[in-house]
Amino acid sequence: MTLKDTETLRERLQNSCDLLIRRIGQIQIGSPDLFPYGWRKAAKGRTVWRIVEEVITQNLEKYHNDFNLDNIHPSDSEVTVYDMKCVYGNWDAYINIKSAVVGGKRQKDDISKADGLKAFYADDIDKQFFVATFFIQFNANMSIEITKAIVFPIAWIPDIYVNPSNNGNLQSAYYKDLGDAVKRTNNQFVPLLYNAIQIAEKKKQEKKK
Repeated sequence: MTLKDTETLRERLQNSCDLLIRRIGQIQIGSPDLFPYGWRKAAKGRTVWRIVEEVITQNLEKYHNDFNLDNIHPSDSEVTVYDMKCVYGNWDAYINIKSAVVGGKRQKDDISKADGLKAFYADDIDKQFFVATFFIQFNANMSIEITKAIVFPIAWIPDIYVNPSNNGNLQSAYYKDLGDAVKRTNNQFVPLLYNAIQIAEKKKQEKKK
């Protein structure tokens, strides 16, 4: 697929996510009576993320037509590199769903298993993989809401880095802002991914010595 195809598919997936957010609204986690001192240490993305992820995936699957999607195929395994496949006519968009707390600091996050991505593209280098980051806001009434989503093609990540000491994960600190994107085709990205995997493997071997 061309760069223009990726841009078009990204825009369609972004529109679907925006429509989804408007539909979901607030998600009530508890009440001020149950939490008299508020969120405290629980005001972190990982605290509520599994619930939010389930809300996102179930609503996309159930109401996909409302989000201009032809079909949805959730991953049938916990070890695949993607969470679901979104179908737009003859185009498939594979997405990995992530969360971020509104106002949180920038840091390197795990994107997916590098070896899994290598196998993913070996099957078909034209497959389109996106990271969809949903930003969570914690409200005083003990509800949360998704304020926005950023759909980012994995091929556009500027800092292609594979961590040799963290299960070989592709990591990035620059996948939440399209202003950071380096627009590449898969044919340009995949060799860079392979090179990052080789560098990580070399570091791992040197550490063992």
